Amino acid sequence: MKKIFALLTAVVCCSAIFPQDDELAKSIERGKMVYSENCISCHMGTGEGVTATFPPLAKSDYLMETPESAIKAIKFGLIGKIKVNGVDYDNMMPNPGLGNDEIADVTNYIMNTWGNSSEKKMITDKMVDEIKEKK
Repeated sequence: MKKIFALLTAVVCCSAIFPQDDELAKSIERGKMVYSENCISCHMGTGEGVTATFPPLAKSDYLMETPESAIKAIKFGLIGKIKVNGVDYDNMMPNPGLGNDEIADVTNYIMNTWGNSSEKKMITDKMVDEIKEKK
């Protein structure tokens, strides 16, 4: 009985210490669904994109070095030239019409998949809401 109590106490304590890990895992799982429904046709199933047409999300320097720019592209769409992993892309990404929560989830998914690692930093819908479109 003491062992069970000790185990339960450890689980509760760890949950209290690392609640974001659990929330991040849930966000990533939701983001996988958003990606499948909105992004996969251009960026492909493994995030490799199409060279010189649709930039890769897998091992993407653009995504990992400028996450705010990536979020802005998802939130508002993107027109104009960007450089990803040394390759220029000058295409248009339409605004997918996602809510801030969906944008946060899909960003968490792509930032923690295919060789990307956000080091457990979670993007929240509040962070997405704070990103504004420059006119």
